[in-house]
Amino acid sequence: MGRRRGIMSDQFKEEIAKDLGFYDTVQKEGWGGIRARDAGNMVKRAIQMAEGQLTNENKDRS
Repeated sequence: MGRRRGIMSDQFKEEIAKDLGFYDTVQKEGWGGIRARDAGNMVKRAIQMAEGQLTNENKDRS
């Protein structure tokens, strides 16, 4: 089986990692070097951003 393609682009993941303060770890050790907590916070932040976009889109339609 082929490797499953991720939903988030590398650029988006890097932006979130910078925002959350662990991008230096990603640069030094790769994505496998981050803590599980950081990965969870990354997903949480991505969901918050997506929900914010949906809320703004719904407001624009009203």
